[in-house]
Amino acid sequence: MSVSLASRATAPQRKSGKSGRTPSLDGLRAISIALVLLGHLSGTRHFASLDLGVGDYAHLGVIVFFVISGYLITGLLLSEHAKRGKVSLKLFYARRALRLFPASFAFIACVSLLWLAGIVHLHATDLWHAITYTVNYLPGASWQIGHLWSLSVEEQFYLLWPCAFVLLRPRRAIWVAAGVILLGPIARFASWHYLTGTPFRDLQMFPMVADSLATGCLFARVSDWLEAQDWYLRLFRPAYSAGLLVLVLSINRYMGFTIVWVFGTAVANISLAILMHRCVYCSRDSIGRFLNWKPVAFVGVLSYSLYLWQQLFLNRQSTAWVNAFPQNLLLAVSAALGSYLLLEKPLLKLRSRLRS
Repeated sequence: MSVSLASRATAPQRKSGKSGRTPSLDGLRAISIALVLLGHLSGTRHFASLDLGVGDYAHLGVIVFFVISGYLITGLLLSEHAKRGKVSLKLFYARRALRLFPASFAFIACVSLLWLAGIVHLHATDLWHAITYTVNYLPGASWQIGHLWSLSVEEQFYLLWPCAFVLLRPRRAIWVAAGVILLGPIARFASWHYLTGTPFRDLQMFPMVADSLATGCLFARVSDWLEAQDWYLRLFRPAYSAGLLVLVLSINRYMGFTIVWVFGTAVANISLAILMHRCVYCSRDSIGRFLNWKPVAFVGVLSYSLYLWQQLFLNRQSTAWVNAFPQNLLLAVSAALGSYLLLEKPLLKLRSRLRS
């Protein structure tokens, strides 16, 4: 192979032997949640407002989560289909429910109790949309549940994509993902044209953001073919990868311009997917070793709980003691650890049994 990446240091590694996890993805989740935490910490009491010159980096972290989710879920579906010749939707949804619902509903229950006690301010519609995973269609959501818009988008994706995968089978289903990618700019343009001046203009409704997830789906399906292309593997070289990262940050910096939001989002999605694919393929180079370093990977494992609970404590509009740095960050991490150790980890064995 003419590309220098085909060496022992950068040989592809799909799954870790013991856990079955795709290498580097937990590390990428750690970077994503770090962007979210830093973005929400900025401006809180005793923590400076940080303008890194790259736009809303907390939102960028969420987009990275979307691309990873599409890639990971499609990889799991493809793996099950390759092994068994079919995919069990019942078991898929059971595994997703065990992974997501206990921690999410525990958080919603806690917020509800704080609301009843008069500690936080909510509207009844906030809780209804939180429970039904439709926060991305709720104008003016309260801060404490506002971040659930991204989890709502992911749940809607989990509901639709596996069904399309099973009904159409892998070869045809990938055209659905490609279609969603093409429809993304159209949906964003329609939002700008028809919803400007309405409360729904700035909502992250599913059609406007689904192409981020679909991009991850597409790359999971065609990754083997891409890895056989010399021109594509050249993008994994440090100079090209750095250029893609600069491109993503530049697009994110100017996302406030309509033309960038409408069309640049798709370019950023594809660039992020290439960078993610590079981290998986080159899991033994220096970047890969960092992403797969156990402390970093554990932060990635904890990222779901961190994302859920950080919103209660990282609130720049509040002057309360629990919302001041550094205790706000310590409390967020403590709540996330409690959620992971008491709810999520005990259910991992059951999920493994369902997978096997």
